Amino acid sequence: MAVSRLQLELWIAVVVVLVDQAVKVVVRATLGLHESIEVIPSFFDLTRVHNYGAAFGLMNAAEFPFKTLVLSIVAALALGALTWYGAKLPAEQRLARLGLALIVGGAAGNLIDRLGSGYVLDFVDLYWRNWHFWAFNVADAAITVGVSLMILDLMQIGRHRVSRAV
Repeated sequence: MAVSRLQLELWIAVVVVLVDQAVKVVVRATLGLHESIEVIPSFFDLTRVHNYGAAFGLMNAAEFPFKTLVLSIVAALALGALTWYGAKLPAEQRLARLGLALIVGGAAGNLIDRLGSGYVLDFVDLYWRNWHFWAFNVADAAITVGVSLMILDLMQIGRHRVSRAV
């Protein structure tokens, strides 16, 4: 029995969620808050941080009533909108559909964290000397790759072009 494109995209999203959550279980069991393990000296550590804000730590320091609830509702609405949009994309837009599957999986993984813990667990800490990139996780990486694939699709890279006879 052949797997349809929609089923494949659903499986991709589910795998992203499962890998993201499995890695976060290991990080929670291994590292205390703000504890680090050096992976590549002067470049890459595993450092446990809690992101109470939105993407890239935006609104992390902002305090307002029901912050976790508000951010969770916004994330759930965005997740629903992306899923709806993905279902409407034509089959020939393979890069966009793959990108959306990665984005949906990543968004779902982070939403599970926010609903279950009140924060998103981040742990990939990339840096050079005193410069640090925002800490991120598997879900964030999937979202970033997904957005990149959608941009490539917008640029029509990877699409089959139909040649027209004049």
